[in-house]
Amino acid sequence: MNQTDPATPRPRRFAPGASLRGRIRVPGDKSISHRAIMFGALAVGETKVSGLLEGEDVLSTAAAMRAMGASVERQGEGKWSVHGVGVGALLQPRMALDMGNSGTSTRLLMGLIASHPINATFTGDASLSKRPMGRVIDPLSQMGAAFEASPGGTLPLMLRGASPGVPITYRLPVASAQVKSAVLLAGLNTPGNTTVIEPVPTRDHTERMLTGFGAALSVETAGDGTRTITIRGEAELQPQAIAVPGDPSSAAFFIIAALLVPGSELTIENVGLNTTRAGLIAVLRQMGGNIEEANPREVGGEPVADLIVRHSALQGIDVDPALAPSMIDEFPALFVAAALAKGKTVTRGLDELRVKESDRLAVMAAALTAAGAQVEEREDGLVIEGTGGDPLAGTGATAAPVATHLDHRIAMSMAIAGLASRDGVEVDDTRPIATSFPAFESLLDGLAGLDG
Repeated sequence: MNQTDPATPRPRRFAPGASLRGRIRVPGDKSISHRAIMFGALAVGETKVSGLLEGEDVLSTAAAMRAMGASVERQGEGKWSVHGVGVGALLQPRMALDMGNSGTSTRLLMGLIASHPINATFTGDASLSKRPMGRVIDPLSQMGAAFEASPGGTLPLMLRGASPGVPITYRLPVASAQVKSAVLLAGLNTPGNTTVIEPVPTRDHTERMLTGFGAALSVETAGDGTRTITIRGEAELQPQAIAVPGDPSSAAFFIIAALLVPGSELTIENVGLNTTRAGLIAVLRQMGGNIEEANPREVGGEPVADLIVRHSALQGIDVDPALAPSMIDEFPALFVAAALAKGKTVTRGLDELRVKESDRLAVMAAALTAAGAQVEEREDGLVIEGTGGDPLAGTGATAAPVATHLDHRIAMSMAIAGLASRDGVEVDDTRPIATSFPAFESLLDGLAGLDG
C-alpha cells in the first residue's frame, strides 16, 4: 500500500511557522449544512443552498437523502440544489445508509425516519460504530419506532418507522441538540403536538430553520432557563434559499492559533455567532483574548460577523460549566489555549466529551501531555496548568506521534498545538480532518508559511 491509499494513515508533523496575518473564510457551518439538506429534502420544490460545507459528514447526509427519494445536486463550489419529496413521502432506501463518521447525520436521520413507514439500516466507520445511540433510541421508541441495535446501542442499527407516530412530551435527561432535534424531526410527520423540554439551552439551528421552512413551532423559555419546544405534526415545508454562515467550530482552530502565535492578526470572515454556539468566544475573552467583531449582520436568520483576532497573553480561568452546551465541540481547541495560558484552567461538566468521535477528555489529556503540557484528567473535565505563554516542548523527532483516534477535532487541535511549540507536534493521521474541514491544512500552511 502506498501513501495515497485512502486506508493508509497520513501522519504529519506541525511545526512553528510565521505569525498568522491576513483574511480567511472558513467552511460553512456543519450543523446548518446538515439541516439545509435534510429539510430541503422534506420540502416540495427546490431549495437552493449556498456556502454548504462539502466535508464527508455532510456528503453522507446528502447521499442518505438521495437514497430516500430526494434530488440533491452540486451546482458549483458550495452551491447545491435540493428537490424534496415532502414530509411523509420518504422512500424505502434500497441499501444501508452509510453515515461514515457523522454522528449528527445518524441521530437526526433516525428521528426523521422514525415517523415514516419505512425501514432503514444505519452503518458507519469504526469511530462512529463505537458511539452510543441509546439516548436517541429511547424517545423515538416512545413515539412508536422499533430498533435493533448492536450491543451497547451502537451501529450497525436497524430502524422500523412508525406510521402513524405517537406524539410525546420528552424532557431531555442530558442537554443535547442532537437528541432534541431527532425528537422534533420525528414530530414533523406525527399527528398532533410533539414537545421537547430542555433544562439548558442547546444549539437552536433546528428550531430556527424549521420555522423558516414553514413548520408550526413554538419556543417558550422559563425563568430558570428551561426551554419548551413544541412542533405541530403533519407539516408542509416550503422550499427556501439558505445561505450557510461560516462554521464557528472550524473558526475556533484559527481563532486560537492567532491568539497563541506571536505577531498574529487574523480576520476570519462570515463566522456564525448564534448565541447557542458562541461560548468559546466568551471564554477566550474572559481569558484575555483580543477578539473583535466587525460588520455584524444577519444571514438566513443567523447572526454573523467578521472576527478580528490578535495575539494575546491568556490567563487561566475556571470555565463556567453552564457554557458547555454552547461550545461542546470547541473544548479540544480550548484545551490547547489553556496549555499556553498563565496559571490554571479548570473545566467541569464535560461528560459529553467522553462519547464523541473519541473520548475527547482522555485523548486530549494524553496528547497535550505528550506535547509537554501539564494536564490532570478528572471524571468530567481537565485541569491544565499553562506555560504562561512559553511554547510547549512539542513531540521530539524520536517520540511516537500523538494518537488522534480517528477524531478530526483532535487532529486539528494538536496541529494548532504544533504551531505553539518548540519542536513541533506530530499527529498520527490527518485523514479524519476531511470529515469537517477538507481545506484545513492548506489554509493553515498558507497563513503560517508551512510547506505541508
